[in-house]
Amino acid sequence: MAKLFFHIFSGILGLFLALKLSESQTVKFIYGIEFTGPIQTILITGGIVGLLNFFIKPVLKVIFLPLRIITFGFFSLIINMVLVWIAVDILSPIKIIGILPLFWTTLIIWLLNFFFGLHNPKKKKNSRNRVGGGLYPPYYINASLG
Repeated sequence: MAKLFFHIFSGILGLFLALKLSESQTVKFIYGIEFTGPIQTILITGGIVGLLNFFIKPVLKVIFLPLRIITFGFFSLIINMVLVWIAVDILSPIKIIGILPLFWTTLIIWLLNFFFGLHNPKKKKNSRNRVGGGLYPPYYINASLG
């Protein structure tokens, strides 16, 4: 459940950052992103990007595994770009014109997914069941007692 939340949050934050980097008056980092609409559109589109990344992306990664192996994982970026393009194309107030703005937007979302994925805590195994707290095999502990 936490992973789904992180995907949705990184989609929303990634689109927001890409839009802010394209609207900046002093330094325009990303050219080709146009947004005319309420802020709720960013939230909805970012949520759609997060849901697509959580549910559809693993299926596409398995389907295109041979291409991902041949291209040394570069095709994963293409999969991400297609998912972002689909999500943005559904809602008309956000327009990404060109492949380069789509690449930078996808890269921002991918980096946020990566950093939020680092935070995802793994479940720890319970070591109370094992003899010696799991540091040594049981036969080693029994041999040292005798």
